[in-house]
Amino acid sequence: MNMRLTGLIRKEFLQIIRDPSSIAIAFLMPLILLLLFGYGVSLDSEHIPLGLVVEAPSADTSNFTAEFRESRYFETFAYANTRNAVRAMTAGKINAVIVLKQDFARQLRQPDGAPIQLILNGVDENTARIISGYVDGSFQNWLEHDAALRGIRSEIPVRIEQRIWFNSELRSRNFLVPGLIAVIMTLIGALLTALVMAREWERGTMEALLVTPVSMNEVILGKLIPYFLLGMGGLALSVAMALWLFEVPLRGSLWILLAASALFLITALGMGLLISSVAKNQFVAGQIAIIGTFLPAFILSGFIFDINSMPKIVQAITHVIAARYYVAILQTLFLAGDEWQVILPNAAALVLLAALFLGLTWRNTRKRLE
Repeated sequence: MNMRLTGLIRKEFLQIIRDPSSIAIAFLMPLILLLLFGYGVSLDSEHIPLGLVVEAPSADTSNFTAEFRESRYFETFAYANTRNAVRAMTAGKINAVIVLKQDFARQLRQPDGAPIQLILNGVDENTARIISGYVDGSFQNWLEHDAALRGIRSEIPVRIEQRIWFNSELRSRNFLVPGLIAVIMTLIGALLTALVMAREWERGTMEALLVTPVSMNEVILGKLIPYFLLGMGGLALSVAMALWLFEVPLRGSLWILLAASALFLITALGMGLLISSVAKNQFVAGQIAIIGTFLPAFILSGFIFDINSMPKIVQAITHVIAARYYVAILQTLFLAGDEWQVILPNAAALVLLAALFLGLTWRNTRKRLE
C-alpha cells in the first residue's frame, strides 16, 4: 500500500472520528432497527380475539369451545347471540365469530354431524386465511379427542403428519432478523458513503483532492476501505444481537457469512459512491439513497414479501436489487446451512453488481476530472 493511499485512508478515519453521525449510522442505527423489528414486528398470529356464540350450552358445546379457550392462538370472548358478536366484530373488538346453533348437541350424533358457523372479518385477507386455518386445525383436534373419549375410531380418511424444516419453531423472528441485516448493511453502505462523499463535494474538499497527484483508483479505495471496515463493525454488532439477543440459529458457517457480507457491503458501497458522483448535494444524495437502495431492499428483496407472489414485471425488476441475493444467502445460512446451490449463484450475482457499480463510479468520476 503506497503512501498516498495510506494518507487517504488515515484522513477518512480522522473524519469518521470527528463526525459522530457516521458512527451513529454504522452502530446506533443497527441497534435501533434490530430492537424495533425484533421486538415490535411479528408475523406470528397469536391471541387472536375470537367470539363464541353458544345458543344452547351443554357438555358437548363446553367440550368443543374448550379447544379454543385453551389454544394459545385464540383469546375467546363469549356473546349471548350472533347479533352482539357481529356488532363486536364490526367495532374491531374481535376478528372472527364461531356460532353453535341450538341443536348442536343433537345433530352431533347424527350421520351428517352438526354444522358450525364461522364468520370472518375479511378486511385483512391474510389474517382471515390464518384464522380459518387455525379454526380448521382446532376442529380436527377436537374431532380426534372426542372420538377417543367415546372409544370409537375417528373417521378422518387422511392423517397429516407435519414436518417443518429450517424453522421448526415457526418463529417469524428467525425469518425477519436475518433479512433485516441485509437492510441494515444497505443503509450503512449506500447511505453513509453517499452522504459523506456529497458533503465533500459541497465543501469543495473533493475538488481539492482530485487536483492532487492521487489517482482515481486511490481515491475510490481511500473511500471504500474505511467505510468497509466501519460496515463490518456494524455487521458484527447485528450478527451478535441476532445470535445472542434474539436467539436466531446460525446453522451455516460464520466464515461464509462474513465473506458474503463483505461482498454485499462492497456492492452497497459502490452504490453509495455512484450516487454521490451524480448528486453532489447531501439532501439529494440522501433522498436518492433511501429511494434507490433502502426501499427496494425493504420491499423487493424478499425480506418480508415473497418475490414469487409479485407480478412478473416486478419480479424481473428484483434481479437488479442487490439485497435480493444477500437476503437469500442470509436466510439460507441462518436457517438451512451451507447450501452451495443457493450461496454460489447469489454470490456470483453480487460480484457482477459490485463490478457494475464500482465501474460506473470510476467512469463517472473520471469524466469529471477531464
